[in-house]
Amino acid sequence: MSSGSDAMRTLTDNKFERRLAGLVNSGERAVLQGGRKGVEKESLRVDPAGELVHTPHPAALGAPLTNEHITTDFSESLIELVTPPFRQTWELLQYLCDIHQFVYRHLDQEMLWSTSMPCSLHRDADIPLAQFGSSNVGRMKTIYRHGLGLRYGRIMQAISGVHFNYSFSSYLWDVLEHVYKSAQPRQDFVSEQYFGVLRNYRRHGWLVLYLFGTSPAVSKSFFAGRECALPMLDADTFYEPYATSLRMSDIGYRNKNQAGVSVSVNSLDEYVRDLSRATGTPYPPYEKIGVKVDGRYRQLNANVLQIENEYYSFIRPKRVARSGERPTRALQRAGVEYVEVRALDVSAFDPVGVNQNKLRFLEAFLALCLLKESAPISRGEQDDLDANHLTVARRGREPGLSLNREGRQVPMLDWARELLDSMQGLCEMLDHGEAQRPYRSALEQQRAKIEDAERTPSARLLAEMRQSGETFFSLAQRMSKLHKDYFLDLYPPNERRLAEFAAAAQESHEAQRRIEAADRLDFDSYLAHYLEA
Repeated sequence: MSSGSDAMRTLTDNKFERRLAGLVNSGERAVLQGGRKGVEKESLRVDPAGELVHTPHPAALGAPLTNEHITTDFSESLIELVTPPFRQTWELLQYLCDIHQFVYRHLDQEMLWSTSMPCSLHRDADIPLAQFGSSNVGRMKTIYRHGLGLRYGRIMQAISGVHFNYSFSSYLWDVLEHVYKSAQPRQDFVSEQYFGVLRNYRRHGWLVLYLFGTSPAVSKSFFAGRECALPMLDADTFYEPYATSLRMSDIGYRNKNQAGVSVSVNSLDEYVRDLSRATGTPYPPYEKIGVKVDGRYRQLNANVLQIENEYYSFIRPKRVARSGERPTRALQRAGVEYVEVRALDVSAFDPVGVNQNKLRFLEAFLALCLLKESAPISRGEQDDLDANHLTVARRGREPGLSLNREGRQVPMLDWARELLDSMQGLCEMLDHGEAQRPYRSALEQQRAKIEDAERTPSARLLAEMRQSGETFFSLAQRMSKLHKDYFLDLYPPNERRLAEFAAAAQESHEAQRRIEAADRLDFDSYLAHYLEA
């Protein structure tokens, strides 16, 4: 590495140390505590044989259009469970456990698939699109999904994930404004800092794939007759020997269809500019599909992206939108409210798909991304960062693996150790007043994975398959059954919360009926108004 790069690294490391010292010297050792965290967890509904079910979303779970906590994602068979934000990780996990128990009480013989990579699939047409009723907004949601299926294939959309939503406490912003001597309006300062988090996550988020990726293998049915260059582990399993997350690789979400979409996170203005350009620029291959053909919509439009949410990224800036408001408009109106980390695989080894150590580590990691110097990202650097993520997704456990850092190849494990060392003081601050030191414990568990790749969940999944002689499909099927039994056998159940879920489900049906009754515009006019807003 050049001496110029070394000098720049020393300067940025010194800035991080000064910022951390500024927090410590504020006299408020609990300043990093109190961040609000939530989870969105997706799961396919399957029958006992591990086949995707085609039954409607169970009515007892509510209306997906209006139930805030139990909805559907791409498919009618793809449930999404959404927690409210909590300040304590254990509260979040308890809520997630309770909502799983409620769902399982209404699934009869069905199960929730235990992994990110899908169950047994046969062809695109077998995956039913999510249905949201007859309202204009409900129709738009289903047409959007129809467009996704035509653009990327429905099977790719059947991949599940866990999203971690996080916002730093208002108290931390008070202290940082003082430490940074900021003269900006509060929300401008907050948005600027969150975009620093986004840039640093793009630089360092490959670490999350290494530590928590749990999709090194996939059932043969995922390719549904398409060519696959992956090696075979057994007659029904494709895999990469050192993969961490095929879900986050070029066979999953990082597909070639979006390879040309570049969205800057150097500022809120640039982010909105680039997304607006993508949602407003016609794309010839999608024009060939057609938009409204023989009176029926195939997609919302023929642009590079139909709407902003079509752009897949590892992490997104978010603001709760008003009714009918587009995500970019919400960000322009009121700035960034929280970030959504989208890179987590569903863990087959955790009944709710995620665990406390993972969430605590992510909270500390986001604090690192906040406090580290975060220079603008050039297009050339972004290409290198994308390549790093793909390399770790496909080959993250490969001995001697190197990544591109500021124009030079460096050993991945050395870089990982450096990042974890930088998190030590952050975990100590997050642990303030906690005798059990849970954040320090979560950090040490990740250190062990750096020193021994066999401790990673991706290696553990492959080891279990080899030991049991199971295919990926049969292991995931077995774990799905174990998870179902776990939730149905939990005792005592939280009857108060289960009653709240039941009441919310009933109210959501009534809310959907009110929305449908209130529609005054024809759908063509509604869609044109939404896309032009």
